Amino acid sequence: MFDTASASNGVKLALLEGQLLTREIDRATFIERAANLGLPAPAIGDAADKFMAIAANQAARRAALRASYDYIVVGSGASGSVVARRLAENPDARVLLLEAGGDDLKPGILITETWFFNQGGEFDWSFAAERSPSVNNRSIAQAMGKAIGGGTSINGMVWARGHKNDFDHWAKEAGDDAWNYRHVLDIYRCIEDWHGAPDPQRRGSGGEVFVQPAPNPSSIAPAFLRAAESLGIPTFADQNGVMQEGPGGAAITNVRIRDGRRLNIPSSYLYPVMDQANLTVLTGAYVNRLTIEGNTVTGVEFEWQNEVRRIKASSEVVLSAGAIQTPKTLMLSGIGDRAELDRFGIATVSHLPGVGRNFQDHPVIGGGLWEAPGPLPTRNNASEANLFVKSRSELNTPDLHIWQIEAPYLSEVTGRHAVENVWSISPGLVRPESRGFLRLKSANPKEALEIHANMLTDPRDLAALRRSMEITRELGNSEAMKPFVKREILPGDLEGEALDNLIRDGAMSMHHPTCTAKMGQDDLSVVDAQLRVYGVNKLRIADGSIMPTITTGNTHAPCVIIGERLAEILNA
Repeated sequence: MFDTASASNGVKLALLEGQLLTREIDRATFIERAANLGLPAPAIGDAADKFMAIAANQAARRAALRASYDYIVVGSGASGSVVARRLAENPDARVLLLEAGGDDLKPGILITETWFFNQGGEFDWSFAAERSPSVNNRSIAQAMGKAIGGGTSINGMVWARGHKNDFDHWAKEAGDDAWNYRHVLDIYRCIEDWHGAPDPQRRGSGGEVFVQPAPNPSSIAPAFLRAAESLGIPTFADQNGVMQEGPGGAAITNVRIRDGRRLNIPSSYLYPVMDQANLTVLTGAYVNRLTIEGNTVTGVEFEWQNEVRRIKASSEVVLSAGAIQTPKTLMLSGIGDRAELDRFGIATVSHLPGVGRNFQDHPVIGGGLWEAPGPLPTRNNASEANLFVKSRSELNTPDLHIWQIEAPYLSEVTGRHAVENVWSISPGLVRPESRGFLRLKSANPKEALEIHANMLTDPRDLAALRRSMEITRELGNSEAMKPFVKREILPGDLEGEALDNLIRDGAMSMHHPTCTAKMGQDDLSVVDAQLRVYGVNKLRIADGSIMPTITTGNTHAPCVIIGERLAEILNA
């Protein structure tokens, strides 16, 4: 599945770094093999020294686990890695980062073009939503990363900041202007290392986060932009920037790819500080619950190396386990709706009925498929152009996110239409009205939650996606796309109930579960503007679960912002 022989030198170097970390190879072997890649000797030596220092430091930290740390961070994804990094920048702060998954410097994670094979694979928790009539009684897969880097190790590597209106709405819900677009934009400019069209008002350089437009894209990507223009959709040099302040547009995709390898968030935030004595990173550490005295969190209970361990946090515990695992940990610890907790004999510490509620995700429809005259090569993340557009002109923010994909991107139902040499246009809904919820199945920490995603249950979502399918056809059958079209396969001229059935059959998750422990001030809010859990001391949440509403686009970048915001708060 993963051809490392033909992988880029960036991937090959990262694999060697991973072998150095796990001590599968020694320094001399690393230098010899890295030199064969034609890399400059100083860079090879620096990489060898860095990763050997990380390996030695983390081995020492694991061998001498402390009974207490200043901070415990649960989860190493887009938010957790950021929080751990920023806390560890204070040399006096002792930080423990717990990750249930394993190492990330593996072919399946690093190779970019085949990222979708990770869904349902060894690096995925492989969650699935309950069957629902709104998607023709199907169970929708909900991929969540299970490795260092969390979702940033298995996602499509897209850097989509979110729309201006998203953050201004968050600020209103939180009652705190530090969450508004102006402040969030300042954070983005500070952390980014942007390699695209200069825009000093909106893009930063020299920060931790390398971002660029998909380099050397397949010829179908600029054709997709020309197709968008033919429909009156403006095109931009940058997917982010001014495009995310207006009514929509099309652009080459911003990606977290460099030298042909995935850049997950740990590559930018975590590895640079993992040789520090004040940071301990444990992989394979499965958190069962929080330890609590009265209404104060004292630490965590977790399983590691076949032992149940309890370690205290003298300052705070930060939950960054994602919008599915974070609510589960809260509920198992007695934080949630009292009636739900009573079902399993869990004593209530803080009655918060919003825990696990307000579930939001982006549906994407595997229902736009064309056969090409011949093979179509995949490059970068195989999805190098995208656009945002409104399904209705009166909306104040684009609600549709439509992707050009250099491969068949279909559900288990619509996949039967795939033949050789096919590519997709996949419309997604990024401002859904449908809301779901999560429930415990038992008090057993190893048992997955019930996920009631309720995708497409609100009729407004189906109406928006009908319009998205019309736009998809117009794009795929435009003059600009003719060199890539032998015939249209889906959706064809379906309409009415038949089109609705295609949408329901083709509905998939973009794997952006969010909003299940939302920030706000109403009765269903779980955290305040400082990300403190209501009714509990010394506990904060930093991950996609705290979003009041899901962002307009991929959630990778906004989750980094959530981590940076908590770091600002804790370091104030």
